[in-house]
Amino acid sequence: MNRTTLSLLAGTAALAAVTGFAELSAPATTSAHTAEAAAQLPVERSTLLCPAPSLSDIAGTSYTSFTPVTKGTTSDGKAGLQAATEKSADGTASSGGGKKKAAKPVLTPKTPGTPATGDTSGADGPAYVGTAEGKYAPGWTVQETTEVAAGTGRGLQGVNCTAADTDFWFPGASTAASRTDYVHLTNPDDSAAVVDVELYGKDGQLKSSVGEGITVPPHASEPVLLSTLTDERQTDLTVHVSVRSGRVGASVQALDDKTGGDWLAASADPSGSLVLPGIPKDATDVRLIAFTTGDNDADLKVRLASPNGTITPAGNETLHVKAGMTTATDLGDVTRGEAGSLILTPSDQSVPVVAALRVTRGKGSNQETAYIPATAPVGTRATSADNSGKGTTLSLTAPTATAQVKVTASAGSGGGTAVSKTFTIKSGTTQNVAAPVPSGLKGTYALTVETVSGGPVYGARTLAATEGGVPGFTIQTLPDDRGTVAVPEADQDVAVLQK
Repeated sequence: MNRTTLSLLAGTAALAAVTGFAELSAPATTSAHTAEAAAQLPVERSTLLCPAPSLSDIAGTSYTSFTPVTKGTTSDGKAGLQAATEKSADGTASSGGGKKKAAKPVLTPKTPGTPATGDTSGADGPAYVGTAEGKYAPGWTVQETTEVAAGTGRGLQGVNCTAADTDFWFPGASTAASRTDYVHLTNPDDSAAVVDVELYGKDGQLKSSVGEGITVPPHASEPVLLSTLTDERQTDLTVHVSVRSGRVGASVQALDDKTGGDWLAASADPSGSLVLPGIPKDATDVRLIAFTTGDNDADLKVRLASPNGTITPAGNETLHVKAGMTTATDLGDVTRGEAGSLILTPSDQSVPVVAALRVTRGKGSNQETAYIPATAPVGTRATSADNSGKGTTLSLTAPTATAQVKVTASAGSGGGTAVSKTFTIKSGTTQNVAAPVPSGLKGTYALTVETVSGGPVYGARTLAATEGGVPGFTIQTLPDDRGTVAVPEADQDVAVLQK
């Protein structure tokens, strides 16, 4: 049997394993074989990684898990979050070389369509590794939300638990004297991961050998304080996390002594055009941080999609980003009391760029900050967990073409009935839509956004909770939840083996 025949057999077997329904049939009387279009099938397994929430003794953290109802899933499955602790050879958890029993899961997901919640408190909350299989896997979303009443980073901090990957860009970090920024690296696998952390400032890459070859043990998490990687103190940095071996989840926790803090999620993949959606209408200051990942400078047009159309911010019409250098500019109160999203497009040639916004609400001692990274479109469906009836704002923008979207509020974690509404977002605008709330709501609920027609659509969800006059808030973007995967329809054509 030659190499070609072996390859054909292996490919056919692989398709059968992936689809579960490849058909073996006798050769037809003719050699004609028609390829069918790829089918969108639900994913069968999802892994999410949640960073350790806080170093504050007075922190309170809630976790919310949600899987949207997806057609075509199996009737069984399981899901859960388990503390990220290094595992020994016999499968038990270990800490500092001594064995211990695995910690109790922080939550147990409920049936698809209903959120499940859990919580931790204090500075000892661990990172979590989450796995969902079967009916729980498609679109599985976990939100980590932390309230810190006082001290560095006080306010509301939120992050979507992320999938493992090998490359991350974080424009918007800092090693300024007032900042305490960590990059959290979480390894979900059975072997160690080796990671490089590079820092880029206004003059280029910062010299550091400490960030090279960081080892993240199996089923463990490593928070790395950025100020220990360099002696330079810079207000605006871009952090690049690249994985030499294995894979990790990565998030940056950006904390300030006076203006609160939040999680900075990774920017969308480097691109010539970027969208940063969901700037709060009462933002008192917006700072744009950008970085080119290639060898060429980038010249960008800066536009704001408002409720009435796209405008050019006065004095900030363009942005020049030098290759290998982090560029930042203050946009002030760019939204001027209206919902807004920032759109970056090339002035001339397209150069890959990553970007994020540092958003401030409030004034003086009552300031609080959050971050909006450039993000991917909603696509087929995006999901946001941990919403409340009064503290949630859903912002949607259609930068290039009018779009129709369907927004569904799930049942509540403690009771309630799901409700859906359809909205039209006009081309070039941003709308804070009146998102539906479950009837008879008890607890928290999830919002699912689906693109019905037109688009593309970009979205973000803001959670707000004001305590003691401080406007605590956190913003999470809404990229496609990748709940389905394209799998080609295939029939085995045994005739090709007889030629």
